[in-house]
Amino acid sequence: MESKYSLPYDGGIIMEGTPQDIIHRYEKIPTSIFDTENLGAEYVADEIVKAINAHDAHKVNRPFALGLTTGRTPLGLYQQLVKRYEAKDVSFQNVEVYSLDEFYPIKTTDQQSRNYRIHEDFINLVDIKSENVHLIDGTIPTNQVTQYCAEYERMARNIDIMVIGMGEQGQVGFNEPGTYAKSVTRLVQLTYQSRKQQASIFHGAENTPKMAITMGLKTVMNAKRIILMAWGEDKANTLHKVVEEDSTRLLPASMLQNHPAIEAVADTAAAEYLTVKNTPWVVGPCDWTPRLVRKAVVWLCEVVKKPILKLTYQDYITNSLGEMLDVVGMEYSDVNIKVFNDLQHTITGWPGGKPNADDSTRPVASTPYPKRVIIFSPHPDDDVISMGGTFIRLVEQGHDVHVAYQTSGNVAVHDDVVMQHIDSARELGYGDRVEEVKNIIASKKKGEPEPRPLLELKGAIRRAEARAAVRSFGLNADTNAHFLNLPFYETGGIKKGERTDRDIEIITELLQQVKPHQVYLAGDLADPHGTHRVCTESVLEALYRLKAQGEKWIEECVVWLYRGAWMEWEIGMVDMAVPLSPEELIKKRHAIYRHLSQKDIVPFPGDDSREFWQRAEERTQNTARLYDLLGMAEYQAIEVFVKMKI
Repeated sequence: MESKYSLPYDGGIIMEGTPQDIIHRYEKIPTSIFDTENLGAEYVADEIVKAINAHDAHKVNRPFALGLTTGRTPLGLYQQLVKRYEAKDVSFQNVEVYSLDEFYPIKTTDQQSRNYRIHEDFINLVDIKSENVHLIDGTIPTNQVTQYCAEYERMARNIDIMVIGMGEQGQVGFNEPGTYAKSVTRLVQLTYQSRKQQASIFHGAENTPKMAITMGLKTVMNAKRIILMAWGEDKANTLHKVVEEDSTRLLPASMLQNHPAIEAVADTAAAEYLTVKNTPWVVGPCDWTPRLVRKAVVWLCEVVKKPILKLTYQDYITNSLGEMLDVVGMEYSDVNIKVFNDLQHTITGWPGGKPNADDSTRPVASTPYPKRVIIFSPHPDDDVISMGGTFIRLVEQGHDVHVAYQTSGNVAVHDDVVMQHIDSARELGYGDRVEEVKNIIASKKKGEPEPRPLLELKGAIRRAEARAAVRSFGLNADTNAHFLNLPFYETGGIKKGERTDRDIEIITELLQQVKPHQVYLAGDLADPHGTHRVCTESVLEALYRLKAQGEKWIEECVVWLYRGAWMEWEIGMVDMAVPLSPEELIKKRHAIYRHLSQKDIVPFPGDDSREFWQRAEERTQNTARLYDLLGMAEYQAIEVFVKMKI
């Protein structure tokens, strides 16, 4: 299924008629930006198919050599290539493939193996000849690795197109920060940071291989053409550094800037910090939408360290915003007042609309009241972590609020937490299954999905915690908390299944039952395992299908996107800002505390070791400070939302 997720258009550089040299003038690697990952993957697939077909047409006396990256980044590309093969747009009979890296040691039958994944996701689904498949082998005996790497290096010297992704530290394959530009295919020691990033798919750092075999930077640079792909907001900061800043060994992907035929391909989320997206007015002529005007004024306030109403004509002129004043045809002081009022009107203490009030300048209509609301929460704690204050207000202000927990979140519960709950049950006299549960835990095998009975216990723990959280502020957990257990998630391991029609049907049933006026969705898609993205896109797919079927209630339904667990919305994008008092912030925190299995434990924290509630609280307080610095009222914290049209 194609992605339905893309952020509202907010203006930007005018592409048509603007010379490419101007558009890419800040980029050391020319970058093509697409609205969604799916569109970007289609573009890369088209480029590969054109190159293969041109190679065959010229009857070159060797197979076309395609270098393949691994991990999550190329999955959409593989799907597109398979689709084109099935449509007979391309044949891979005369294509040989090379993989970028592999863990060491690892069996090719292990699900975490790069070799296994490329076969499952691509090679087994097209007509590549087995003799043309050259994937790095993680089973080579240690005393043969050096010779093996030298032979692989020799074979991989004539790659026609090398498709790569990159890690959060700019890793290319397993070329870690500090790698030399002349590095070749070799066995490498994985850094602690890389092992921590891979720990989740191996069910813990203790099971993660300490070494890997990888192509070197010189090997990659030998390719005739390189396509660097980057999807999602978690890659935005790295992509900016790789594409626009000076090359450095501390950011290996930046060492590819000197390749004569390299391009980056990104979705809008990954391109967020590139100059052409972040501050397009310093690049060239812009489409000055109201949202872009607001974004530019907020940026200007940050640059000159002034609130909105103190900005001067000179501030605009000296910071590349003179064209904006000309295009919008307003005096700078009028722009100041307009943007100030615009931002002021995003602030509301009534996220469901204030009854019997003038709503002409409010982000939410006053009628109907009360509203029917569904808050979709990918995991059983995303609701209170990311928008807990708003959730509490909606309930306290009398709306018919439902919360839908889309996945069980069972893999995020540690075994010792299960044992603690079983011990508690025994002490309370409600049965003794201690030995049974101990045996189930002992039966676990490293790298394999957890036993289903254990997952059911972990899922039950998270359901009880979620119910306790919403009960703490008055929601009826028996009637208004829904546990969807979407099938794509229930694999028993970190790697999830594909989204299917059954996932959509489960969501559709709830939507039809409630017929909501408001839907809240996770717009925070930096989740390293992709669960947030699948959950959000599943709801959007359900809404689009219902709209196509002519459901009348959809016409009144508004989608609000929240963030908070990893990133926060930029002020320039915000459509609704819900302020929280100190007391409300404490109430939100206490609701989060009910998720005891996640308290003091961050199973897969990434670079930030703080608990999610700490991260989210810091972000909401920082948002309040930004509003204050812009000249708005001072609040303890603010939760912010972006409005999305169905």
